[in-house]
Amino acid sequence: MEIDNRYIRFDWAVKRLLRDKANFAVLEGFVTVLLNEPIQIVEILESEGNQETEDDKFNRVDIKAKDSRGDIIIVEVQLSRELHYLERILYGTAKAITEHIKLGSRYDQVKKVYSISIIYFDMGKGSDYVYHGQTVFTGIHTKDTLTITQKEKDTIRMKTPPEIFPEYFIIRVNEFNDVARTPLEEWLDYLKNGHIKDDTTAPGLMEAREKLRYLSMNDSDRRAYDRHVSAVMVQNDVLNTAKLEGLAEGRAEGRAEGRAEGRAEGRAEGRAEGRAEGRAEGRAEGRAEGKAEVVRIMKANGLDDSQIAKFTGLTLKEIQETF
Repeated sequence: MEIDNRYIRFDWAVKRLLRDKANFAVLEGFVTVLLNEPIQIVEILESEGNQETEDDKFNRVDIKAKDSRGDIIIVEVQLSRELHYLERILYGTAKAITEHIKLGSRYDQVKKVYSISIIYFDMGKGSDYVYHGQTVFTGIHTKDTLTITQKEKDTIRMKTPPEIFPEYFIIRVNEFNDVARTPLEEWLDYLKNGHIKDDTTAPGLMEAREKLRYLSMNDSDRRAYDRHVSAVMVQNDVLNTAKLEGLAEGRAEGRAEGRAEGRAEGRAEGRAEGRAEGRAEGRAEGRAEGKAEVVRIMKANGLDDSQIAKFTGLTLKEIQETF
């Protein structure tokens, strides 16, 4: 990509730029495309993603906004795997609901929440790159869906579940390999490849072409952004390398041990145990070597111990004693 046509990564933009009211149109366009209805953001609310300290989260970047209807929209970018990710987004929606209802208020004041997760790792099985879900009440015997009867117009009525319960969108960025034809696919192309068509008409991307250009940043922001991109690339490269090395070593050791034990105790049992032990040892060694390598590279790139600790999860003591 030509340097004068480079666009800032969305995770960086969400954290640094899209909180500015002048840039709301980018985020509005993204949510509009996803929900398939016009969205107007009126304010950015306090969220964990606002941190700017040494304890700032590397993997998680989130933004919490309120639209013109008063609904809450949570946008979250996750760069690396987290075991209990679904539980965390459930907690995030529950927290948003309770934070925005005053003690003593009626329950009809509960806010609708949309949770949008943009993930750059494999999670579960599925062939699509966008998943959408919500709570549905299904009869365990009849299999029908519980619906709420709507009274005649201008009378008191109960809200239906879709009007109340949170909606979840999970966007699996790495699964997108198609040509960008629709506005949503154009957004996926930007999220994965940093590409925006010159003639795009997708809501939000037109604004992004003007506001998220790499060369439009000042020198300080550009240096910080370059460090961020470098750290992301190093982390992904080291993790992938460690994974491949661990698997290769595991297979090799598994085959060797399997042959030796197979002669003494039977080839079938020996191969099975050898492969299992080899994989375990290979993964452990791969992870250890991977962390050592990423620390070495980060130090070579001028990152100090506190920055390395933030990116790797190691403690300052572990970095100083081991490296």
